[in-house]
Amino acid sequence: MAIAHVRPAVPDDARAVTAVQREVWTGAWAAFLPAGLTEGFDDAAVSAAWAGTAAAGSGLWVATEGDAVAGFGLAGPATEEDVADAVGAVPDDAGQVGLVATLLVSPRWGRRGHGGRLLVTVAEGLRGAGATRGITWVPERDAASRAFYRRAGWEPDGTVRTLDAGGRPLREVRLGGPLDLEFAPEPTADDLGLPLL
Repeated sequence: MAIAHVRPAVPDDARAVTAVQREVWTGAWAAFLPAGLTEGFDDAAVSAAWAGTAAAGSGLWVATEGDAVAGFGLAGPATEEDVADAVGAVPDDAGQVGLVATLLVSPRWGRRGHGGRLLVTVAEGLRGAGATRGITWVPERDAASRAFYRRAGWEPDGTVRTLDAGGRPLREVRLGGPLDLEFAPEPTADDLGLPLL
């Protein structure tokens, strides 16, 4: 088995990151996203955006196995909109909350611990930037992602939002938890390698 690693993304990773995003969106998340959104997936535009994010050093990480990019995670400070409760009230610690904006692993690289390594590394980066806790949003129907975060100690906090995903509502739940995570080298039996593993 090749050596697995997590490192900051560079612009040259953009095509591989885009490929992982496409695989997850058209595979594991096909039931959550409207067909029009995935059919209109513009690889060139998405790659250009990821290359720009990597060039800016904006919290984009890649999980690799050998020379292959197996997954990626994007994290940074949470916005007030992300941390607000259902009525718009912002918590006192809003400026110290980190957001895992996305964390995806290609299904073909599942069950190898890439998601856990990514989350641990992303959490370390958020702590280093001053965050004291983390949050993320996941599709409400995505049981695999919710189970993955639960194993890390992240739980739903009761806040939901509905996004317009190409004219189709996409309901997401907010999960939150600690940033002092430890990597378990052996993936668990239910580490399915689906969206967020």
